[in-house]
Amino acid sequence: MQGMTKRERQVTDLQQIREILDRAKVLHLGLAVDNEPYVVPMNYGYTMEGEKLTLYLHSAVKGRKLDMIHANPNVFFELDCDRMPFEGEKPCQYGLVYSSVMGRGTAHIVEDVEEKKKAMSILMKTQTGKDFSFEDRLVSIVCVIRIDVQEYTAKHRPLPEKMR
Repeated sequence: MQGMTKRERQVTDLQQIREILDRAKVLHLGLAVDNEPYVVPMNYGYTMEGEKLTLYLHSAVKGRKLDMIHANPNVFFELDCDRMPFEGEKPCQYGLVYSSVMGRGTAHIVEDVEEKKKAMSILMKTQTGKDFSFEDRLVSIVCVIRIDVQEYTAKHRPLPEKMR
């Protein structure tokens, strides 16, 4: 994992990182081609083996997002949860409580039917907490994207002590 400026906010405990990944539900996927950035919110699933994070997304089988991934598979992602604004006595004391995970990786379009079924099951487990299985026919009508995450950081900004 890469370091950050506000180290006191960094989350390094893998269980806490998994909890953020479980609560967030929406991932913002950042893509760029020919100096044109594009960010799209998406539902996701994940696996975490030790510190190795893999993300799974699904989409229609055609569209701008897939065109951009084919042109440049390098992606950035951000997801957050536990958002709660707070006020202060002065404008610079206002802020937001949150937990987040962000990082970069390489996107791959999953072609293998068995991997697609597994990825969709992982995605549904992350989103609903329930186990689902998928038939070949169901996964044939969606695109599954796997992001092999190269680096990520997690962060938590708590409510300031004097406001608790």
